[in-house]
Amino acid sequence: MHPHIPAHIHWTEADQERSASWRSESGMPAPKKVVIADDKTPADLAYRLACEGTALLWRGDFQNARQLLQALARRADQKGGKPKRVKEPKAAPTLAQAFHLHRQAQSQRARTLAMLLIPFDADYTIPLRRAPEVKLACNEAYGRGDQPFVASLRELLGVIGAHEWRKNGVEIPALDARIHPHYGVFSPIRGEYVQLVNDAPLAAGARLAFDIGAGTGVLAAVLAQRGIKQVIATDIDQRALSCARENIQRLDLQGKVQVVQADLFPEGRAPLVVCNPPWLPGRPSSSIEYAIYDPESRMLRGFLSGLAAHLEPGGEGWLILSDLAEHLGLRPREQLLDWIEAAGLKVVDRIDVRPTHPRASDAADPLHAARAAEVTSLWRLAAA
Repeated sequence: MHPHIPAHIHWTEADQERSASWRSESGMPAPKKVVIADDKTPADLAYRLACEGTALLWRGDFQNARQLLQALARRADQKGGKPKRVKEPKAAPTLAQAFHLHRQAQSQRARTLAMLLIPFDADYTIPLRRAPEVKLACNEAYGRGDQPFVASLRELLGVIGAHEWRKNGVEIPALDARIHPHYGVFSPIRGEYVQLVNDAPLAAGARLAFDIGAGTGVLAAVLAQRGIKQVIATDIDQRALSCARENIQRLDLQGKVQVVQADLFPEGRAPLVVCNPPWLPGRPSSSIEYAIYDPESRMLRGFLSGLAAHLEPGGEGWLILSDLAEHLGLRPREQLLDWIEAAGLKVVDRIDVRPTHPRASDAADPLHAARAAEVTSLWRLAAA
């Protein structure tokens, strides 16, 4: 279900049939079965109902709902820690299998935890005791409110968290400034790829660059600060376009960076074309995951196949890509090299950096072997 297609949930309360609009930015379908829950609902019962696909519409104290959600998460994690007895196969799963099992488990956990629902009035007031003021956060995520609705508490906490990110921003050493991500736009918390773009050798007097899939606008801002006279940053997503424009304005770079809506390339050619596509081939399970998962490597292949036609003679394309997909067995290195060659491109150079994010060194992570080996690269490509 697309988040903007109206849907409704139905339940019985005080012997009356009730209904409300359903809202889910992750595209989760409206729960078919809904029961009322409050401060007296035991966590074990709530967990059993949630696992069965029965949603709990909360009528108690808001802070108690948060505590119940934590209790559900603990139960989900304990359950996930005890693997079911499987007769075969005996062999340990490959990393690709481990990755798919991990995603499956995460998806199941998310579905279960999304079963605790919160009511909203049309102006984003939550009609519960001790409920926080969330109007600004909801306006940023959803736009202007126009009718009462119900959404999952877990989604609301994500909306509140995104509002904090947007308010406080993310420190970007390469810019000596902060970038403020919007709800649904991937936050540049993995700074190693930004640093690669800041450090890669730039042709003297470079006057124009394209940034394909701008997101928050962080790479366009880095290129502009490095002295490129004009950067055209593209994205297809409306939230990303608003976010990039706001960040460019905050950094006072609107004279140098133009943000335009386009599927991949703007019109024309440039001496430098930069792209940081999603790093893993796969199907996103929510809108935010489009920054991580690239279905059938569509964006990666689209960038490579269209690059030569958008490069000026002697120009360079910079592809920023992690090799995590290779370590997970999702996309072999040979396939990437074949796509580069088939697009009429050659590799001029490759600059590598090891990630420093905490998960790279977390031995408890089920994908630790792949994350520990991961390298992020800036591929310097030119027309063959």
